[in-house]
Amino acid sequence: MKHLLSINDLSKVDAISILDTAEKLARVSDGPMKKLPTLRGRTIVNLFAEDSTRTRISFEAAAKRLSADVINFSAKGSSVSKGESLKDTAQTLQAMGADAVIVRHSASGAAQRLADLEWMSGSVINAGDGTHEHPSQALLDAFTIRKHLAKGADDLTGLRVAIVGDVLHSRVARSNVLLLTKLGAHVTLVSPPTLLPVGVSSWPVDIAYDFDSLLESVDVVMMLRIQLERMSDLFFPNAREYSRYFGLTKDRLQKLKPGAIVMHPGPMNRGLEITADAADSARSVIVEQVTNGVSVRMAILYLLLAGSAGEIAL
Repeated sequence: MKHLLSINDLSKVDAISILDTAEKLARVSDGPMKKLPTLRGRTIVNLFAEDSTRTRISFEAAAKRLSADVINFSAKGSSVSKGESLKDTAQTLQAMGADAVIVRHSASGAAQRLADLEWMSGSVINAGDGTHEHPSQALLDAFTIRKHLAKGADDLTGLRVAIVGDVLHSRVARSNVLLLTKLGAHVTLVSPPTLLPVGVSSWPVDIAYDFDSLLESVDVVMMLRIQLERMSDLFFPNAREYSRYFGLTKDRLQKLKPGAIVMHPGPMNRGLEITADAADSARSVIVEQVTNGVSVRMAILYLLLAGSAGEIAL
C-alpha cells in the first residue's frame, strides 16, 4: 500500500494490521522512550488547504514521535491563497523531497488527484477531502471502539453503532460506515431526512429517524457535528428543534445500555448535537479519541513509509 486515500483502499486484514500496529505504538507514549527512530531522515508535509486543529496537530505529533522531519504548509498566507493550483503546490513540495504528503482540502477527490499525478513519488494520505472521506478518523474511531468493547476480538463483529446527525456533509460518517461494516459492526444512521445524502439507501446500513428507539440497543453512539459552514439552505427549523429530536441530552444519555460509549469526532457544537452533560460524562470517550488519533496516525505513517518488516522496539 502506497497511499491512504479511502477506506476502500484497505482490506479487512489491512485495517486490522493498522489497529494492531497502533496498539503497539500506543505503548511508546507510556514508556520511558517517547520516540522511535523509524522515520529518521524522512520528510513529511502537512498540506492543509482547509482549517483543522486536531488532525494537523495529531499527524504532526505522530510524525515527530517517529523521528520524521515535519513541514507544516497552511493555505492561509501561502501561494495557495493567491490562486496557485494544487498541482503546482504539490510540485513545489515534491521538489523539497517530501516522502509523504498529508492533505486536507475542501474539494472532494483532491487527495486522489494528488496521488494520480505521475511525478508524485511520495505517499499521499487523505486527511479529509470535502464531504468525501476522512480515513484516519475512521481508523482512530474503530481503534477506540475496539479498545472498549471488542473483548479480545480483532474485529467489531456483533457491535451495534448509531451514527447520529449531519450525515449529508460528513466525511467522517462515510469513512466510518465503510470501515465499521468492514470490521463486522452493524451501523444505523440516525438523521432527519434532509441531512441524509442521495443514494444512502445503497449503503450497507439501516436508516432511522427516531433516535430514542435505538438508545437501549446500541453499544456506541457516535454524534456528528452539524456543519453549519457547509450549509447554504435550511436543513432543519432551528437549533432547539434539532436538539429536541437528534441531540444527545442528559435524558438520552441515561437511557443508554450499560457499557455503551459516546463518541464525537470534534469539534463539538455543545448544546446543539450534544449537551455538556453528555460530552463530559463517564461514558464519553471523546478526549480519548484525540489521544488514540496520534497512535493510529503513527501506525499509518509507520506502515506506509517503513513497511511491515521489523519489530517495533518498545
